[in-house]
Amino acid sequence: MRVVLAEDLFLLRDGLARTLTDHGFEVAAAVDNGPELLRALRESAPDVAVVDIRLPPTHTDEGLQAALTVRRERPGLPVLLLSQYVEQLYAQELLADGRGAVGYLLKDRITRTAQFVDAVRTVAAGGTVMDPQVIARLMARSTARGTTADLSARELDVLRLMAGGRSNAAIMAELHIGESAVAKHTAAIFAKLRIDHTPDSNRRVLAVLAYLRR
Repeated sequence: MRVVLAEDLFLLRDGLARTLTDHGFEVAAAVDNGPELLRALRESAPDVAVVDIRLPPTHTDEGLQAALTVRRERPGLPVLLLSQYVEQLYAQELLADGRGAVGYLLKDRITRTAQFVDAVRTVAAGGTVMDPQVIARLMARSTARGTTADLSARELDVLRLMAGGRSNAAIMAELHIGESAVAKHTAAIFAKLRIDHTPDSNRRVLAVLAYLRR
């Protein structure tokens, strides 16, 4: 599996590249700025991109914008964003196309090798991974109003785990409930959030996006 990595700090970039290589990934490119990231994403055709949001030359959102640009050119390109802080707008912008294959991790999480590697694999496989701290911060705002306020406590638990990229099996194990209960809660979430099923929509991603909105 080919990976393009973008991180401006050399030691962190080198460490992430070594970690990915040690776990069977091929690092097609490891770059330290926005223009080089955009070039690498277009030329290397990676299976997944691991991208720091803030890159030179301005250290604002070059990484995010490069990833969004290439996702428009190559819909569904898997992208795992890395950030030092919880930035709600960036999480929503990445999720907005509803295609899935996206993730958002805080940088202190990537020092946990197993969790980082699992997140890369989940995103590459088309899943959605959100850092627990991101979810917790946003949940404090999102449940106070909007359609998520109609969800029950158990439905919010299921949606929180869904936003964290958990499979149905993982949700069952964590909440100690059966497959039919997960299916029932998931159907209720989609119904209460008014997310209709169509062949072109990823209802889980749309549910996560609703979960992140103010």
